[in-house]
Amino acid sequence: MDPVEQRYDAHARERIVPEPPKRVEAPERLAFERDRARVVHAASFRRLAAKTQVVGPQSDDFVRNRLTHSLEVAQIARDLSRALGTHPDITETAALAHDLGHPPFGHNGERALAALAGDVGGFEGNAQTLRLLTRLEAKTADAGLNLTRATLDACTKYPWGPGEASTPKFGVYDDDRAAFAWVRKGAPERRQCVEAQVMDLADDVAYSVHDVEDGTVAGKIDLTRLDTAAVWETVRAWYRPGATDAELDAVLERLRSVGSWPRAPYDGRRGSLAALKNLTSDLIGRFCGAVQEATFAASEGPFVRYAADLVVPADTWAEITVLKGVAAHYVMEDLSHRALLSRQRELLTELVAVLLERGSDALDETFAADWRGAADDAARTRVVIDQVASLTDASAVAWHERLVARNS
Repeated sequence: MDPVEQRYDAHARERIVPEPPKRVEAPERLAFERDRARVVHAASFRRLAAKTQVVGPQSDDFVRNRLTHSLEVAQIARDLSRALGTHPDITETAALAHDLGHPPFGHNGERALAALAGDVGGFEGNAQTLRLLTRLEAKTADAGLNLTRATLDACTKYPWGPGEASTPKFGVYDDDRAAFAWVRKGAPERRQCVEAQVMDLADDVAYSVHDVEDGTVAGKIDLTRLDTAAVWETVRAWYRPGATDAELDAVLERLRSVGSWPRAPYDGRRGSLAALKNLTSDLIGRFCGAVQEATFAASEGPFVRYAADLVVPADTWAEITVLKGVAAHYVMEDLSHRALLSRQRELLTELVAVLLERGSDALDETFAADWRGAADDAARTRVVIDQVASLTDASAVAWHERLVARNS
């Protein structure tokens, strides 16, 4: 057994449905390697290629979609995990899987489905990820991909149900409580394992840096001419309510002190693009290096499950949130973007309504079978939400055209 994997006991390597070792001529893949392979081969993972990250995947060949974002999060998570001595396959798999539950149109689609599912337990991308991994993805009957407990726990970004924490985010629907209880057996209540903490940080780092990169290439962000007064209002509204202008000015000055911070506007030429890529690389190294140093200073480990915690310095978190605020202000709050978001929510609302009316004959066969086996209207609504959440941006538009627009 791999020396790092030896730090994880039989409880961590257990699967919901026991699986005998496979007979293979080559050396057998270890438990956490098999988990990673199952996520990579999952249908929901492939669909991420056609789901919005920030800028829609059809708008430009360069910008990131949910799949490329997940791959980048996985690379950051794996490198940081290896440096800490946490199992890199667990954190990489959690990073690859972390956005599986996101519906078409990104967080905007998530908000639309949350409103539509309000009476049946809501909708949350992270809870949908757990539902996919333990139920909807077909690998093992009644157990989804049948991943190990340690991997599923690492995928659990919000280890609580709706209304159980101070945030509206949550990680499990009420009708998935049995699987959640199995995953969390023996875990401290509402505490992330360290592997989930690594995945969570890698997501924040990738999100903050790469969304600014995409916004710059799309012509929406000029890092040499930021309207700080307006950006700081967005930062306070989205991420840091109590931050003062002086505090945020100081954070921006630290970021500008990074040697690769641009001194001239992005012009689309190869040299300008290379400079931008150097900046993203430097920022990722800056953030992960600071976290690694702080984590080692706080504990000797081992950094396995609940034996230790990741430490994110306050200055590092402030820099991450300022970058997020820059992207939020210039991309998400752009007026033309707002009009698109409104139309996307309208499209999903109309699509859910027609599927609830049409029932099983309008659903993919897998979901049609779920509809026929549903016990009540609430369960049937959840089936429709599962179906719509599984769609890509393009397929949601196509389904709406076929089922709604042509019949209106």
